[in-house]
Amino acid sequence: MLNAVINSGADAVYFGIRDFNMRAQADNFTIEDIPEIVRIAREKDVETHLTMNTILYDEELETAERIIKTAKESGVDEIICWDFSVIELCKQYNMPFCVSTQASVSNSLAASYFKTIGAKRVVIARECSIEQIANIIKNTDIEIEAFVHGAMCIAVSGRCFMSHELFGRSANRGDCIQPCRREYQIFDDRKENSLLLGEDYVMSSKDLCSIEFLDKLIESGIHIFKIEGRKRSPEYAAKATEVYREAIDAYFENHLTNELKQKLSGELNMVFNRGFTSGFYNHLPGSNDFAAEEGNISPVKKEYIGKIINYFKVNQVAFIRLESGGLSEGDDIYILGKTSGVVEVQAASMQVNDKAGSLAVKGDTVTLFCPERVRNGDKVYLKKTM
Repeated sequence: MLNAVINSGADAVYFGIRDFNMRAQADNFTIEDIPEIVRIAREKDVETHLTMNTILYDEELETAERIIKTAKESGVDEIICWDFSVIELCKQYNMPFCVSTQASVSNSLAASYFKTIGAKRVVIARECSIEQIANIIKNTDIEIEAFVHGAMCIAVSGRCFMSHELFGRSANRGDCIQPCRREYQIFDDRKENSLLLGEDYVMSSKDLCSIEFLDKLIESGIHIFKIEGRKRSPEYAAKATEVYREAIDAYFENHLTNELKQKLSGELNMVFNRGFTSGFYNHLPGSNDFAAEEGNISPVKKEYIGKIINYFKVNQVAFIRLESGGLSEGDDIYILGKTSGVVEVQAASMQVNDKAGSLAVKGDTVTLFCPERVRNGDKVYLKKTM
């Protein structure tokens, strides 16, 4: 995923390690990985932002200090945090820090306060409108970062206790299991009537999508646009980054038209999503704006079919061994690899077992043109529209 977003046009990446980030259940990096992450990003002139945005306890401060010291020595550009212990440690090590959206900064006085204690920027609360953000920017001199796409939480800036109350898994420690996404049955006090909250998932929000009004967000003065990747796939991260990169560049080249916005919105709909909402940006959302069904509504799924067994850079040809399913000429595929990131290509002019062919099945070797470099062992998935 790291390589995928870098290759797709990100100017910066934010990531967590196993301790103190809000995605404790994700396949996180370790503290030992930090120097390599910085090296990979710097090769493409991409900033690295390390998240330490949970609450901390006394017995964890020594570990937190070790992480910040390692981040500083490795060249991480900033720490994203909101617990004042982490802020204080960042100041001790002269480590730039950004205030997480978990702090729910929603006015200029709060933003200015964090500037006085050394914050480089603030990730603004998700409950702010475009007009409110523009006003905060007008009345402060601190950089403002804002989410433009991805998963949202029904609770104020994600500070929810539901997961902890029901399952002992605290959202504020990055361990939320998202019980809000489930179907619930509610009863009145006398239990004579009940409602099944299945069609209206009132606690489960749709995904934020800002493509259709991205120009207004740019013009508000926001410094950094942030994409939420909440434990999603590399192809999701790649596509979301690619689309917003194209839209931002198009705006500054004066051709972010309504037609292009619709095209890009359609592309975002092809990767995991729970339906789209504009969040709080344009108006206070009601249940019809926010409530999402459980699970992915994208019509596109991926099916594992095989692995790359060779790649020739000169001819830009990939060799694939099919281990499952089948592949037909004209099919679209994803190639996913640790170094390759995400490569999307169409199976055109195929050779099957070294002969011209239009259909391959399990056990066959497929040769096809692949303009982006891939590596031996990369996994190949069929992109299927349901």
